[in-house]
Amino acid sequence: MGYFPFFIEIAGKKGLVVGGGRIAAHKVEKLLPFQPVLTVTAPEILPELLENTDLICRQRPFREEDLEGQFFVIAASDNRELNTHIAGLCREKSILVNVVDQKEDCGFLFPSLVKEGKLTVGISTEGTSPQVAADLRSQVAQAVSSSMEQILDQLSALRVEAKERMEEAGARTAFLKKAALFCMQRNRTLTEEEIENLYAECQKVSAMGSVTLVGAGCGAFDLITVRGLNAIKRAQVLIYDDLIDERLLAHAPESCEKIYAGKRSGRHSMPQEEINALLIEKARQGKQVVRLKGGDSFVFGRGGEEVLALRKAGIEVSVIPGITSAIAVPEAAGIPVTHREAARSFHVITGHISGQGEERFSENLKALAALDGTLVFLMGFAHLREICEKLAEYGKSMSTPAAVVHGNFDESVIAIRGTLGDIADKVEASEMKTPAVIIIGETAGMDFKGCLQGNPSVQGEF
Repeated sequence: MGYFPFFIEIAGKKGLVVGGGRIAAHKVEKLLPFQPVLTVTAPEILPELLENTDLICRQRPFREEDLEGQFFVIAASDNRELNTHIAGLCREKSILVNVVDQKEDCGFLFPSLVKEGKLTVGISTEGTSPQVAADLRSQVAQAVSSSMEQILDQLSALRVEAKERMEEAGARTAFLKKAALFCMQRNRTLTEEEIENLYAECQKVSAMGSVTLVGAGCGAFDLITVRGLNAIKRAQVLIYDDLIDERLLAHAPESCEKIYAGKRSGRHSMPQEEINALLIEKARQGKQVVRLKGGDSFVFGRGGEEVLALRKAGIEVSVIPGITSAIAVPEAAGIPVTHREAARSFHVITGHISGQGEERFSENLKALAALDGTLVFLMGFAHLREICEKLAEYGKSMSTPAAVVHGNFDESVIAIRGTLGDIADKVEASEMKTPAVIIIGETAGMDFKGCLQGNPSVQGEF
């Protein structure tokens, strides 16, 4: 747990490789693109190393004086005792040392490398599994643009140019971030017209920032849209809710200010008015603000209130849709909200009755009981029994299929199935926790989870 991935300049610095076989040659191959002054010492050295004009080769046994002036050493001989001896000498002399296949003697580890122009990615498992590192390296290499060298050259030049053209630091930072994301998304460099458009866009919002409402999706972090993820990558301030997979936060820039504004039934940590004021405050500081909300911002997420408050304050606001729990959570348990000849419609209802009164809630249930489509209740877990009893009272059959589903960020679900008549008792006996989605209707009796991509496991089913 002590290996920190430093990137150290080794161009022009002395390095020693003790060993002249295939393993030594592999280490040399990794090192040479970084232009160290590299010496290979061993009684027997492969011809390919001897013929390499970028190397100093000494075809003889190792001597202690070989260590003098070395910045780093690779002990890659076939003699384990010799390698251990070299490691001990390096520790005494405070020289960085790597010993092949002897992690306990290493002062640093060789990562699995991806190098494309100025881009270098190092992957390490702290020596526990070179195969895992190699597999990840392959995945990274596939993701790296073939134009990466040209992209980085252009971005490097733009960094100098932007400093001359844009006095305001916030606008300049926004420009460089957008330019980088543009290149990565399109796998190419920017045209002159695109560069000018970006300059104009970023200078426009430099005095007054903007806010983007992003639906984070429901459940695991990878259910967010690509557009939503890109917005997080550009954020200067990220204000996020309670039911968010926190792995999403890692996609924000390191300099991004992250503010928790948890809102959850029963324990609101920040009132809506304070959230509105916070969004306005940060945008007026010239920041690009992302408001990250669970599910979709407009499905009982009070996103509309935030948009109205921001527009009233004269702040530019945009919205990126998210996958709502009304669809995602039932689907994770294999329940479709519509199905031909079973349900031609579905109705999403808030089960949270605070502020609307018991009488109005009851009237809504009376109208809903007469519908043939699927009823999906969000935030209704605490009122499950009341919902079922009222629907039955207003004519919905007690044998109507019903289900209550709780989803987790690891993509597993807990699904409790029953009927309108017994689902409340089953849920109570299960001690299920919130949040949960209630589904009532013919489709609640269906189970398509075996057909789902990834096939999330069902941890409990009654």
